[in-house]
Amino acid sequence: MGLFGKLFGTTKKQPISINDANFHQEINQSELPVVLDVWGSNCPSCHQLEPILMELAGKYDGKLKVCEMLADKSPKSTARLNITGTPTVLYYHPKGKLAEKVVGFKGWAYHVEIIENELLAKAPKS
Repeated sequence: MGLFGKLFGTTKKQPISINDANFHQEINQSELPVVLDVWGSNCPSCHQLEPILMELAGKYDGKLKVCEMLADKSPKSTARLNITGTPTVLYYHPKGKLAEKVVGFKGWAYHVEIIENELLAKAPKS
């Protein structure tokens, strides 16, 4: 368990891998909110963000989906989303409605704030 896990009681979970072939199913048809990290293999900030995303995936397991998409391997989705730099984190409401787009590295608390205040607070109650 990493530092954040010790502080916040979360465990790490691997994000769901997204590509051009499964984007529609995993994002646009999702019943849960989605956090999508678009990353690049030669991007130091992307690698710095990875453990934070794994912690978020563990913390919010069952409440939202945390996904990752390698920009180079998903050119159609990257172009459609107008990704101009990595890391880019996209926050979606259920059914693929974009809520927020953040370019560049941000820390744990920044992502938690968006998740709590934008995605989960505005999620439809079941």
